[in-house]
Amino acid sequence: MAQYPKPIGIYYEHPEWFKPLFAELDRRGVPYEKIDAAHHLFDPSEEESRYGLVINRMSSSAYLRGHGQGIFHTAGFLTHLERLGVRVINGTVASGIETNKARQLDLLAGLGLKFPKSRVVNHVSRIPDAAKELSYPLVVKVNIGGSGAGIVRFDTPEGLQAAVDAGQIDLGIDQTALVQEFVQPRGGHITRVETLNGKFLYAMKVYTTGTSFNLCPAEICQIPDEPATEGEFCLTEAPKKGIQVEATTPPVEVIEAVERLVATAKIDVGGIEYLVDDRTGEVLFYDINALSNFVADAVNVVGFDPYVRFVDYLEQELDTATADVTAGALA
Repeated sequence: MAQYPKPIGIYYEHPEWFKPLFAELDRRGVPYEKIDAAHHLFDPSEEESRYGLVINRMSSSAYLRGHGQGIFHTAGFLTHLERLGVRVINGTVASGIETNKARQLDLLAGLGLKFPKSRVVNHVSRIPDAAKELSYPLVVKVNIGGSGAGIVRFDTPEGLQAAVDAGQIDLGIDQTALVQEFVQPRGGHITRVETLNGKFLYAMKVYTTGTSFNLCPAEICQIPDEPATEGEFCLTEAPKKGIQVEATTPPVEVIEAVERLVATAKIDVGGIEYLVDDRTGEVLFYDINALSNFVADAVNVVGFDPYVRFVDYLEQELDTATADVTAGALA
């Protein structure tokens, strides 16, 4: 076992999602410390970090658990770590993409990748105006969502206007939202592609379940004429929720597009979700996740344990970071 002068810092908020990561680190004897992202403080004047490497596992759905302050605090903490030269897995750029769906769409547009027709609004009063430029059915998605939170569907202009007039639409913690055309996925499934170190790791089809989910099992709830929101749900927990999933290998051009996406977004580990539009046959990307919770029961679903490969990667990064610090001290 390698000896490290400083531990890995794991900055996280969700109480359950990262137990497999902790277990794999414990199994190997890799030193790490848990950093509570929901109740955190740091000294911006310090000139050295106690951590040799920091993994950013902050969740955009933290506000569902009363920890929304952690989302905004994270930007300052990661900026501080990067100033000190600490290697951060999913640093400020990746975090900025993860927590802003409008930025995600702009990234896709900049790379020439297609996504559902959308408009971005910062006030509920502009939703009907945005909707006039789109086709029904449509969905309203909060800009900072995570785990399928804050997404509603409308089938008619009348239903949408009634919800606006009644003050029933919440734009979320940054009061920004997407108004987006609903897309029926071909084959009744979406595809989530997981990446590690900028490369394809695995992919899985996740089948929709009819009335409960449509565009994405992690995201969509069906609203005929009045809004409601879907409860917290992580797409990667689909097998435990009884939702059908299966391993798949996307077309080469999709894998190449995903790898370009994560490289541009500086996502070290993350998932990209896409579907094939049943009307047109076009591949449409619609969600970029820098917080990657690997699929439950991964060995049976995709044939291997992603956490083993993730910790392999973390050890390599910690070795490199430690060597760089040592070389700097000797220079």
